[in-house]
Amino acid sequence: MTKRYSFVNPLGGTDYEWSADHTYVKVSAHDSDGHFTLMEDNLRSTFALGLHRHDHHAETFYILEGALDFHVDGDWVTAGPGSCLHIPPGVPHACVVNDASVTARMLMIFQPAGFDLYLAELGEMSAEELDDPVRMEELARKYDIINLGDVPGRS
Repeated sequence: MTKRYSFVNPLGGTDYEWSADHTYVKVSAHDSDGHFTLMEDNLRSTFALGLHRHDHHAETFYILEGALDFHVDGDWVTAGPGSCLHIPPGVPHACVVNDASVTARMLMIFQPAGFDLYLAELGEMSAEELDDPVRMEELARKYDIINLGDVPGRS
C-alpha cells in the first residue's frame, strides 16, 4: 500500500550543495500535488542572492539560525531567528547573510511548488551549461525567476 504521507529525517530529503548553500527539499512538488515546496537552506557566510521577482509564486522564509538581510520592494529588512518574511508574487527581492563571519539556516516555502524542480534541473547540468548565461536565463524564466540584477546597495 502506498503511504499517504511523507516523513523526512534531519538532514534528509533530496539535497543540493552549491558554493554558498546546501539545500534540502523536505516537501517536494510531488509530495504536495504541486501546491507548495518546503526546503531547508543552510547558508554559508558568502551567500548572496541577487534581485529578482516571481510573477506567479510566493515565497515565505522562516529564519532558524543566524540572520539574513533581505531587500524587499525597495526596503532593507534584517531577519533573525524566529523571523518570518512572506513575499507575494510580483515583489522584487534579494538577500544576503547579515554577518560575513557566520552562517544562517532557514526554511523556505514556495507556493505553488516548482522550485525543487528548478534545483533538480540545475543539478543535472554540466559546468559548461551552468556557465552559459543564455541557458541559465532560459531555465530561470521556465521556473518563474525573473532576474533583475545584483543585490542592491544600501542607501
